[in-house]
Amino acid sequence: MKIGFHTDAFGSVFYNFEGCLKWAQKNGVRFIECGLIDGVSWMHGLGYLPHLAMFEDPLLMKRKMDGYGVRFSQVDAACPLSGKDGPLYGVPYVMNAIRWAVMAGCPCVDTTDGMHKPEGLSDAEALDLMKRSYEQILVVAEAHKTIVNIEPHGYFTTKPDTMAKMLAFVDSPYLGMNLDTGNTFIAGQDPVAFLKRFIKKVSHVHIKDVSESLAKAVRGGQTGIALSHCAIGEGVNAENIRKCLELLRDSGYTGALSLECEGQGGPLIERSLAWMRKTLTELKIPVE
Repeated sequence: MKIGFHTDAFGSVFYNFEGCLKWAQKNGVRFIECGLIDGVSWMHGLGYLPHLAMFEDPLLMKRKMDGYGVRFSQVDAACPLSGKDGPLYGVPYVMNAIRWAVMAGCPCVDTTDGMHKPEGLSDAEALDLMKRSYEQILVVAEAHKTIVNIEPHGYFTTKPDTMAKMLAFVDSPYLGMNLDTGNTFIAGQDPVAFLKRFIKKVSHVHIKDVSESLAKAVRGGQTGIALSHCAIGEGVNAENIRKCLELLRDSGYTGALSLECEGQGGPLIERSLAWMRKTLTELKIPVE
């Protein structure tokens, strides 16, 4: 498997993307995931965001990353597709992300739905809207041989039955799932059972723990958390993560395990990395 991390970990200390590359190189992490910005942002322009804008040349960025020995595992284009504005804003954003990703040597693009029930739409109407959106997106994904993942993060995707409907929107090997161990847990689901149901569709994984205090406060009342202020292995979701790793191992999964936690400039994500490496060794899971 491939150990990576999401650059959101360094948002609170205002690293830019290259700062994240330097951290990866220093800590021997060879895979990275970041968000894509479609346009110009003053925070990004001033160097305070750990994500990339699509006006940055993807081939030149790949060349820079090669210099650090780091590759993309996925780029994040998770503008919610479930609302009325999903086709207007989300679809072209994801399509542009696919084209950018393939030129940057990135195999996967992450997508999701909104946190709440879409205003003015029934569940059936919203699902039909998303189906049409994913049908259009997958035409581009298949042309570029890029995997589009659906991440459990919102009102629809954290419910196993509706996730199943979404993964069946298009019969294509380029439509997959990005399992998130933290989002499924905080939404009140069992991450292990969630993975078992969809393991054949998993092509990327977010590893996220949850603190005991956060779980007591919001579990079952939220559909996801952007980041956990808890090192992986130190929260109440650690045993679920370990069981998920065992399932992934036994299924032959060789994709990315992207660490998601508040990095605190390094210490918290470094503890997460140490726990992950130790656990993978204990489970006899080879690392690329």
